[in-house]
Amino acid sequence: MKENKKIKENKENKPNKFLEIIKKKWLIDGTRTTILVLAIVAIFVGLSVWMHNLDLTPIDFSQEKLYTLTDESKEKIKDIDKDVHIYFVGYDDSDSNLSLAKQYKDSNEKIVAEAVNINNRPDLANKYGLETGSKGIIVESGEKSKVLTDSDLVTYDTSTYETISIAEEKLTSSIISVTSNKIPKIYFLEGYSDYTLSKNMNYLNIYLQNEINEIEKLNVLQTGKIPDDCDTLVITTPSKDFDDVATNAITNYINSGKNILWLNAAISEKIDLPNVNKILETYGVKPFETGIIRETDTKKMIAQLPELILPEIQYATVTKDLYNSTGVIFVNATKINLIDDKELEEKNITKTELAKTSEGAYFRTNFETEQDQATEGEEKQSYLVGAELEKTIKEEESVTSKLVIIGENIFITDYQLMQNSQSPAIELAQNKDLVLNALAYLVDRQEDITARKSTGTVTYTATEQQDTIIRIIIFAVPALIVIAGLIVWQKRRRKK
Repeated sequence: MKENKKIKENKENKPNKFLEIIKKKWLIDGTRTTILVLAIVAIFVGLSVWMHNLDLTPIDFSQEKLYTLTDESKEKIKDIDKDVHIYFVGYDDSDSNLSLAKQYKDSNEKIVAEAVNINNRPDLANKYGLETGSKGIIVESGEKSKVLTDSDLVTYDTSTYETISIAEEKLTSSIISVTSNKIPKIYFLEGYSDYTLSKNMNYLNIYLQNEINEIEKLNVLQTGKIPDDCDTLVITTPSKDFDDVATNAITNYINSGKNILWLNAAISEKIDLPNVNKILETYGVKPFETGIIRETDTKKMIAQLPELILPEIQYATVTKDLYNSTGVIFVNATKINLIDDKELEEKNITKTELAKTSEGAYFRTNFETEQDQATEGEEKQSYLVGAELEKTIKEEESVTSKLVIIGENIFITDYQLMQNSQSPAIELAQNKDLVLNALAYLVDRQEDITARKSTGTVTYTATEQQDTIIRIIIFAVPALIVIAGLIVWQKRRRKK
């Protein structure tokens, strides 16, 4: 036992030959030490250059993986058969958005991203009117191109002034935009609602453009009709009745086989809307009743607020990626009343349910009470709050018109759902996905129906002072440690 222990101690005390060589042959002499340090630095620099040339995808530490291309984007661009060049003018290779753009090539070799100096590319300077010092992103395919700026890649939380990255959505949509033969055109009917793109739905406007759509506001009294290039008409909660011009225009639009997205929040006062109801009747929808849906099941509400409900998403083409999720939040929702199934069949209307409330929901009509339970005369049941209705116009010609109707409107606006919320309604959970998917379905672009990556993570940009501190930590501190080590070693050597 003692002999084994002695052998073990001898092995542990036996010096490492490699370290001994370094100490005796290299660290014993100042010149050799300097050469050793320079060699280590050269190896480090060489490895850095080699790694840079490999063009590896950087590690993404952001919570929402904002700088890693999502599977949805990869799927959208993988079959593009046109050459696409993304020029980052005035950017350097370390830019995070450039790193993101370079990842497209992994899924499709025809898409190439690079940083360029405008002084070395007079062709780009002449074509796009760029000058020295210009900064921008050019997405180009053949004769089609789209120019983006830094501000196009972010949006802002107006309550906290935080910057939110939407770089991937913008880059992907730009790639598809310059390679697509047709871009859907969506018109928002104005003049009859308090919910408009310019007033209460700016975020929705941004997201729709990110999804590669052309968005227009429509004043039907000026045009006299729904434009022929309208792929989908969006109607938001009417606060007054349609006049005859709008009614006739919408009726003709429906009869031509075009589609509508209808968003309708709860109403607290009865309004006489005969022409509005006439349009709804075309699809078998009864007039909206005065009242608001409230929940009693705490698992189906947010923050213990009965009016903030979590509808049960049904399985359908529009909602397949949101099915069974609890991510959509409705506030001030109303019930959608339809004629019975037999009448729907007689009118050649096919119904598909998209969203319903729980059995514990009730319809509040007594606004004088503060009770959180149904009072006498208030019905309690599961309500339909989202549906797709397809009306056959000409069976022999297979002409149909689709209506996606949602008994909510505020959930897709710039409003905050709760007082302590810092985000607009559309930013919460999957609110935007429900509407964006509905529109993708209505414009016949089902490949865009998906669950989108959240962009609700704030991007970080170091100040000049912070950048200096970071550089000192990365470069100066290791250098100081090496120098200090050499000084200590020299002092000890002299004492021997």
